[in-house]
Amino acid sequence: MKKEEGKLKREERKYLPEIVLGGIDGSITTFAVVAGVIGASLSAAVVLILGFANLFADGFSMAVSNYFSTRSKYHPSKQKSKEHIWAAFKVALATFCSFFIIGFIPLLSFVLAMITGNLFLIRHEVLISLILTGISLFIVGFFRGDVLGKKRLRSSIEVLVIGGIAAGLAFAVGWLIETVV
Repeated sequence: MKKEEGKLKREERKYLPEIVLGGIDGSITTFAVVAGVIGASLSAAVVLILGFANLFADGFSMAVSNYFSTRSKYHPSKQKSKEHIWAAFKVALATFCSFFIIGFIPLLSFVLAMITGNLFLIRHEVLISLILTGISLFIVGFFRGDVLGKKRLRSSIEVLVIGGIAAGLAFAVGWLIETVV
């Protein structure tokens, strides 16, 4: 019984590194898009257009990169086996799904504001996006700590800081280009 529980736990955690990788990148890059658009004083519609373009294109790119990275770990004679191709596909799928689901969080307030027309959401969509993104980065950072065997709180703070730096850079670039142009 204990042996089966250990195997199940390993199986559940098998894709955790890909989920963490996809989640961090999805959340940070999508919120960076939001911050850049806001820095340039563009509309919520532009946030959604660029945000969803980022989710699909960057998520796909990351998944494909992870697929090829996983395939390249195998000896050339085994790279074409169905088992290794399927394993690489599952890694890529975990990466894409995590990127998309967690990367959608920065866009959630904008989508809900557009769908419902709720004035509170419309007035506070950037703040709500910031808060939800911060929470998601903190949670993913917690799991990152678990994957790396590091202190979870420290890992969460590191991920939050990196996300904040990326958002700050994107906001500054958006503001600078909007100011110059």
